[in-house]
Amino acid sequence: MFDLIGKRRWFFAFSALITIPGLIFILLTPITNGAAGLRFSIDYTGGTTWSIRFANADVQADDVRAELIRLGQEDAAVVRTGKGFFDIRLAKLDLRGVSPTPTPLPTATPGPTATAAPSPTASPIVTPPPSPTTGPSATPPPRASPSASPSASPSPSPSASASPSPSPTTGPSPSPTPIPGSNTQVPTDGEIGEIAAALQARFGPIAEQASLSSIGAVVSSELVIQAIVLILVGSIGILLWITLRFRDVRFGATALVALLHDVIVVIGIFAILGTVFGVEIDGLFVTAMLTVIGFSVHDTIVVFDRVRENRARHAGEPFSEIVNHSLLQTLGRSITTSFTVVLTLTALLMFGGSATQGFVLALLIGIVSGTYSSIFNASPLLVVWHEWDDRRRGRRPGVPATRRAPA
Repeated sequence: MFDLIGKRRWFFAFSALITIPGLIFILLTPITNGAAGLRFSIDYTGGTTWSIRFANADVQADDVRAELIRLGQEDAAVVRTGKGFFDIRLAKLDLRGVSPTPTPLPTATPGPTATAAPSPTASPIVTPPPSPTTGPSATPPPRASPSASPSASPSPSPSASASPSPSPTTGPSPSPTPIPGSNTQVPTDGEIGEIAAALQARFGPIAEQASLSSIGAVVSSELVIQAIVLILVGSIGILLWITLRFRDVRFGATALVALLHDVIVVIGIFAILGTVFGVEIDGLFVTAMLTVIGFSVHDTIVVFDRVRENRARHAGEPFSEIVNHSLLQTLGRSITTSFTVVLTLTALLMFGGSATQGFVLALLIGIVSGTYSSIFNASPLLVVWHEWDDRRRGRRPGVPATRRAPA
């Protein structure tokens, strides 16, 4: 029988080899103020995302980013996705400062020109009657004042007709006018409008806009707090449930250590990838971490449940042999289950869209790490803790396991 538990030091060393560099890069994030380590998307930092496609298909992402830097957006990130779209992230831009009201004013200019045409025609109709009519005494006095100054009457009449004309024309005009911050129409006003105009002057017209959204710093800070609370509450709940289920705190604690191992591995690898390749953590990362936590604990419970059965079935044997036998019984099932999930995630990573690549990559790393930690970390840690407890109490190995085995 192959002795997996006897080689537990090698497994622990391999886990340390993976987690220690990740921890170093995670700690570099606050030390370097974000220059190295984890790279957070605007979901956590606040800012603007903009997805556009130029009519010119030869435009490159590096050229777009260079132009954005020239426009003052030093933190801009540009990624070319499928169908020629560019995902642009501007960390220093907030669409809430853009006012959508100034855009209807240019559209109101043709309104006065249309209404000014009938106003001069009305003034000549009024002026001809006073000139021939000299006899009537009641009507000429009021008519004489406009006739005395024919040059002044046409000038105020268009202005008077133009002043009420914008009020009816501004009502229907805002509906077709693109409002900055909309998802389908390229903005023309505000700072984002200036950036759009500069990009179009450099690379040609923007053929299509897929999305334009902005997230403030308040929303992002709340999201970070909620993510931390979710992970902590989930971990504590798992610890309490496994302890209650197996009636031994050592089972829950070792499962929690394996869970933390998986969290550190995933976050650490993303910290390394963020430093080297600029990979960012987006809003779906929290969902991926919660999924990884659930999968890792599920695999660990399968092994622990077989350990509990074998403790009652092989009473009197050393605890390390019971755990080793349980691992060999569940090894094929654990690897096969994880391999099917890995195949699916690999296909999604290779052929899926760029919007889900970070989510799929976190799941892929977490499931591989969860399978490893459930087999090679959680169970050996349980054996180490059990043997240390036996030595501390001065008992012969195997006797506590036999006496305390639950029914």
